[in-house]
Amino acid sequence: MKLSAEDLRLYAVTDRYWLNGRTLSEVVSEAISGGATMIQLREKNLSHDDFKREALEIQALCRENHIPFIINDDVELACEISADGVHVGQDDMKAGNARKLIGNEKILGVSVRTAEEALEAERQGADYLGAGAVFHTGSKDDAVDITHEALREICRAVKIPVVAIGGINAGNIHILEGSGIEGVAVISAVFASNNITEAAGELRGLSEKYFAHD
Repeated sequence: MKLSAEDLRLYAVTDRYWLNGRTLSEVVSEAISGGATMIQLREKNLSHDDFKREALEIQALCRENHIPFIINDDVELACEISADGVHVGQDDMKAGNARKLIGNEKILGVSVRTAEEALEAERQGADYLGAGAVFHTGSKDDAVDITHEALREICRAVKIPVVAIGGINAGNIHILEGSGIEGVAVISAVFASNNITEAAGELRGLSEKYFAHD
């Protein structure tokens, strides 16, 4: 699948902490209905079989709605179910190794915090970068905040699209205007909302307003 800048406008990353009795497929469906343009399935504590079962459900939703479906970290599972792509962090599998395993037709995303990491990820075959955390976030205990100047440096350093992640919500998204990003990746700003569809719709509109380039 070929990645477009529009796919990154509102990149929703799952977190089962916010389910509150609902299924993951239910909340992802609501996020897509609101305007999520890309879904990343992020699971750290499920068995392989449970992760696979869940991945197939979310993959079907994404295919039905014609948006990219990305698996976090688990390159083996991404290959097994032919997900649209995989996202790896600096402490996960090397980007170049992930690219070899998934092939050239799949999407590869890489988390970065510096322009140097960004350039190396691009060199190793990344299709897009996730840069952050741009604001303090409670969704990842190990997240390290990066300055907004560092975000701009990352965007200037590479030719591939960049999405910002970390603590982004409707109240602070405007601060990132002019940074060079193509969109935002969010977790709690969508999935912790009482009305997921409405929250996704608001963020999608704001992302289009601030980051869609002519």
